Amino acid sequence: MQQPGVRPEVRGKFIFAGEEKIFIRGVTYGPFSPNETGCLYHDPETASADFAQIAAMGANAVRTYTVPPRWLLDVAYDHGLRVMVGFGWEQHITFLDERKRRNSIEDQVREGVRQCAGHPALLSYTIGNEIPSPIVRWYGAERIEKFLCRLYDAVKEEDPGSLVSYVNYPTTEYLRPPGDFVCFNVFLESEPVLEAYLKRLHNLSGDRPLVLAEIGLDSIRNGEVAQASALAWQIRTAFASGCAGVDVRRAASQRRAAVRGALARTLRHPWRDALWSRAGSRSPDTHRGIHRRGTQLRRRRGRAGRAGTVRVTRRLLRRDGDRAARRRTGRRGTRRVLGVHDDGGDRASRARGQYAPLNAFDLRLP
Repeated sequence: MQQPGVRPEVRGKFIFAGEEKIFIRGVTYGPFSPNETGCLYHDPETASADFAQIAAMGANAVRTYTVPPRWLLDVAYDHGLRVMVGFGWEQHITFLDERKRRNSIEDQVREGVRQCAGHPALLSYTIGNEIPSPIVRWYGAERIEKFLCRLYDAVKEEDPGSLVSYVNYPTTEYLRPPGDFVCFNVFLESEPVLEAYLKRLHNLSGDRPLVLAEIGLDSIRNGEVAQASALAWQIRTAFASGCAGVDVRRAASQRRAAVRGALARTLRHPWRDALWSRAGSRSPDTHRGIHRRGTQLRRRRGRAGRAGTVRVTRRLLRRDGDRAARRRTGRRGTRRVLGVHDDGGDRASRARGQYAPLNAFDLRLP
């Protein structure tokens, strides 16, 4: 993986850094409850511990929903990660009613860009995230698109040459926002349905790259085995369809005590189950992350070989390794992956389709 530093650019349906094609393999990160200084990303030591885990599992990017302090970009660069920077402006209210509010939003975006401009770890800016469909219908798609174009131009003026996108979602897929590449948040729980919908998104994106900015599955309502299985086929399906990247939702801060005693880890929690909402409170009761709130990596407890037990490990696929995994990688030989393994569970559960046995959850694809 190329060290961040070369400014990324779009060529056709993919993103490049120099001569290297970048497949974005990211996790979302923060914001968290503010500390005593008001920072939403804790401190450099905590962020460094989180980013070390994220990089070790094969990810190469993190996505934030507000403008992070510049030291966070420094920490990301030290761990070989690129950052998709978001802006936390008032997109969930009627923000176009007042000229003063519109100007204030543009000023916030410009200030955030100036804070991050030119940093070697910068991947892109996202000028918005899921403007609610009632807001879009109230103002009409044309007015929303015009305002997003205003923000897009503001970013380009402050940081020429940067990549900019807007993160859309299926309910407002009719929007045609500006952007160097297309981002969508997609949470579909059926592999055939996701595969079919990605074909539609590629048609909507035209000749621009398509990035899935949020994917995942809530483990409270579906269970952790189903979550691990879903993440495996979601990532696999996204890259197989020609996506330029995926961001798994969602990463929150890992407490130091949990960091010290951890084994091999994957994305998110406490990287995420203790996140902070825009309203100034904890996020709702969904666990889309792979870590529980205030704990280590999520995993099923039980003896090795017990039905339903999940082991999260890092392993090498060798010539005498798993044939099915080799078929997915498309070649033989040694391949470093993040493996999320289960022993299949009971046959009745598989027959009911509650989860599919899997062999490899590979963030290093493609």
